[in-house]
Amino acid sequence: MDQASSEFKSKGGLKRIASALRYSIDGFLHAWRNEHAFRQELMVALPAAVVALLLKISAFEKLALILVLGLVLLVELINASIEAVVDRVSLERHPLSKAAKDLGSAAVALAIAMAASTWAVVLYNRFF
Repeated sequence: MDQASSEFKSKGGLKRIASALRYSIDGFLHAWRNEHAFRQELMVALPAAVVALLLKISAFEKLALILVLGLVLLVELINASIEAVVDRVSLERHPLSKAAKDLGSAAVALAIAMAASTWAVVLYNRFF
């Protein structure tokens, strides 16, 4: 059975890879320009990643500290995507719209808690 698909759906090959890279860069630029929370989290994540690299800890611990910072940014991008879709569908107040946005926010909060916990455990175990 032939399924209908979006005209925007790519077919494959090198053109698809180049397009995907361009879309990703556009996404990062949009997040930087329009998402205050993303900018705040990035401004914490970048110096924290440098600190993680400079700490006298194992490579695995450095990786863990940097990955949880990336996790926060990843979840923030997904949350911003959810909010954009909800706003695109309707700016009208609706319980399901609120639930979608609140759930995305809760996911960001959980990612931040996971990052903070990881940093606390690694630093405590290494230095105390």
